Amino acid sequence: MDGSDDIGGNWYHGVYETAHIISSRTITQFTHFPMPDDYPDFPSAEHIRDYLNRFADHFQLREPIELNRTVEYVRPIENNLWEVTFANGEQRIYKGVLLCNGHHWCKRFPKFEGQFHGEIIHSKDYKTPDQLRSKRVLVIGGGNSACDIAAEAARVSLKSVLSMRESVWFIPKTFAGVPTADLVRWWMPEWLQRLAMYGIIRLTFGNHQDYGLSKPNHRIFEKHPTLNNEVPYYIKHGRILAKPGVRRLQGKKVEFVDGSEQEFDLIVCATGYHVAYPFLPEELQRVEGSVVKCYGSSFIEDYKGLYYIGWGQARGGVGSLIAAYGPYFTRCLQLQDEINVPLGLVFKEMGQELPTTHLSDPQQIFRQLKQAHFFFNWIAKKADQVDAKYPNFENRPLPAKQ
Repeated sequence: MDGSDDIGGNWYHGVYETAHIISSRTITQFTHFPMPDDYPDFPSAEHIRDYLNRFADHFQLREPIELNRTVEYVRPIENNLWEVTFANGEQRIYKGVLLCNGHHWCKRFPKFEGQFHGEIIHSKDYKTPDQLRSKRVLVIGGGNSACDIAAEAARVSLKSVLSMRESVWFIPKTFAGVPTADLVRWWMPEWLQRLAMYGIIRLTFGNHQDYGLSKPNHRIFEKHPTLNNEVPYYIKHGRILAKPGVRRLQGKKVEFVDGSEQEFDLIVCATGYHVAYPFLPEELQRVEGSVVKCYGSSFIEDYKGLYYIGWGQARGGVGSLIAAYGPYFTRCLQLQDEINVPLGLVFKEMGQELPTTHLSDPQQIFRQLKQAHFFFNWIAKKADQVDAKYPNFENRPLPAKQ
């Protein structure tokens, strides 16, 4: 089910027209369906839309996909089944529901003292450079979207200012002619990845202080990295001014925490998103901050048949991760079909801990998936033991939405 009128998700309806992937083609593509050879190292939004359409056609996925179908409510009912209510009032009953609604749609806005008399938008609402043209633009945020938009503003606006509460690690998109993300291999421990990135950053950009930026107060990969060459370039050319966080708004004037003030016509809040499942009852809201508290990244311990998919934020491209996780998740669904208790309860009884961050290291995930496949027969035996321990398990039905 998809609420949009075509496939592609954010790449169809949610990105600006000049967007390109920040991970490379090699690690973004599905391993069993490579992108065309004539795609560049960093394909555009148009390329990605074309690729996803090719994928759907190749694997004959269009027929089972129902478009323009907005889900209003999902609840457990008797006999371990799930009732799904659609926006048009239709209801259907399913054995299981996979929640794949993504995490780049529920906009997060910062709260500031005072009022701004210009225009304020979220980066989600930025589509073309014409929105920035001939304006004094303030971009709030330090992530990839913030830096892309600040660089766009540097080209077409009267003024481009990038405000960051905390400095970020700027990682170059390429190093020695190779996409930087391609230099990391699955067998590399995180300390080696971090050491390599430190060296690449130092050789490419030097020190943050050389650009009027404070040194990041976290290690590389402890927060989502920013892959961008243009912001340091435009700072050096005087087209982007880096400022600290915003203290207050007054008319068209913005005061920063360093006491300086500037006037703007447009503020773009590239301040991220909430992870949200508005169609679930309160009892199934397992989100804490940006983390969904589920085992094995998808399974909860007290309900079977409900699966939280794709809420995490992996470094680099996700295509190879999806291709690797798909077969494992399929085996998990087959195992869930053979036992009565939720698979999340099995993982809990095995001693697995709930996640504490939404960020993930793809190389670590690849290693874990290899281990999980190797030991899956053992996991199945443990599942039988847990199943025998709770012979009378049933999902607790929840009332319809009022």
